[in-house]
Amino acid sequence: MKPVTTKMNTTIGIIGGQGWMGRSLGLAWLEQNLLSADQLVVSARSGRGDAYRDWPGVRCVQDNQALVERVDVIVLSVRPEDLCHIHIEAHDKLIISLLAMAPVQAISSQLGSCRVVRAMPNAAAEIRRGYFPWYASEQVTQPDQELVQALLASCGMARELPSESALDYMTALSGAGPAYPALLAKVMLEHARNKGIADDIALEAVMQTLVGGSLLLESLGSDPGEMVERLIAYNGTTAKGLRAMIGGNIDEVIQRGLDAAYQAASSDSV
Repeated sequence: MKPVTTKMNTTIGIIGGQGWMGRSLGLAWLEQNLLSADQLVVSARSGRGDAYRDWPGVRCVQDNQALVERVDVIVLSVRPEDLCHIHIEAHDKLIISLLAMAPVQAISSQLGSCRVVRAMPNAAAEIRRGYFPWYASEQVTQPDQELVQALLASCGMARELPSESALDYMTALSGAGPAYPALLAKVMLEHARNKGIADDIALEAVMQTLVGGSLLLESLGSDPGEMVERLIAYNGTTAKGLRAMIGGNIDEVIQRGLDAAYQAASSDSV
């Protein structure tokens, strides 16, 4: 899909624009010159806030319908449980929803538009390393899709998916953001502390191991399983650790966790 690389000729509104994801996207668009300040409108219960203090041209409102009337595209960045409290008439404008567990049909019915894109961000968007899988309803046009791709890719990588069920799965997988690495880091850190390693050194070692290892895997671009097999074949100390973890059914435990998250995220279960 051809990306949009110049300033967009459209006005965008973010409902929940002072929250962590709305703020991350809005600031990315401004900083990358995708939008000028007068092309962005945000709404939040708290009013202006300070997220856009360096961009005084951004219009901040508390009334969501007032936002809708001023914009061409609506980004919905609120908690899933708040969807039922968003009472607007979108006039069939393009809606980009960042809500988990809220299927296209529910968003369309609640907000009054058939042009709906569901996207699932993760917390790494705040440092412009997020992953944004997205799915578009049939009524979303090709120009709409190009716009969505550019907007979401401003905070990392964006990828269109072929089905809503695939988006539900990605909610469980990539939408978890740092949660799964954080769990691994927590266990490794506790183990190091129990072995008498000082807290500062233990934390430094764990973070550098996980971050450095992840960057190396990304740069290699190969199946991570190949790295596991290579290290097991080397038959060193790492191989001993890997064999013990695999023998302890770590694969099964992780898959059970992903299954549970996917079941919770599935549109069919909502």
